[in-house]
Amino acid sequence: MKINPEIEIIEDLAKQILVAARTAPKAKGVDDLQFALITDKEEKEKLAQEMEKVAEEKGEKFKFFKRDANNVRNSEAVILISLDFKKPLGLNCGACGFSCGDILKQSKSNSDFEGPVCAIKLLDMGIAIGSAVAKAKDLCIDNRIMYTVGVAARRLKLLPGQIIMGIPLSIKGKNIYFDRPPVK
Repeated sequence: MKINPEIEIIEDLAKQILVAARTAPKAKGVDDLQFALITDKEEKEKLAQEMEKVAEEKGEKFKFFKRDANNVRNSEAVILISLDFKKPLGLNCGACGFSCGDILKQSKSNSDFEGPVCAIKLLDMGIAIGSAVAKAKDLCIDNRIMYTVGVAARRLKLLPGQIIMGIPLSIKGKNIYFDRPPVK
């Protein structure tokens, strides 16, 4: 007999979630997304510590990074989705504020994320994230999309790319990402 065996399957289920993200439609069929999966407790701890470091550096208004760091520690897995933008699509839509010929010539901002990036590529990323969390919901895995995880992952250089978002996954009797204690 196994007690609480559902935890053992998180890696396989997370890979199904990543399949949903990978196969989500991409503009002109060009896939500039990178994915990673963290299940190791020490790797999650390193990510959580970096999130706390960001909170300390950024000050009072960013203490929600600490709250989210505790969610990462208490999650069974963390998915990372990164936009690794290298080449514009040639649409010249202007949504990024530049032409496709000029976007790569722009000086790069280097704050939490690096821009400018193609707005259509950001939409691709959003669709992939939406596909991932929809699949997680279908599999009854609690999750939350977290900008905070992505900021720390980018600082740790866990994935290439200008923008990274994190999706922690939890299999518990209560969803740990809602009814969270207020940020203090």
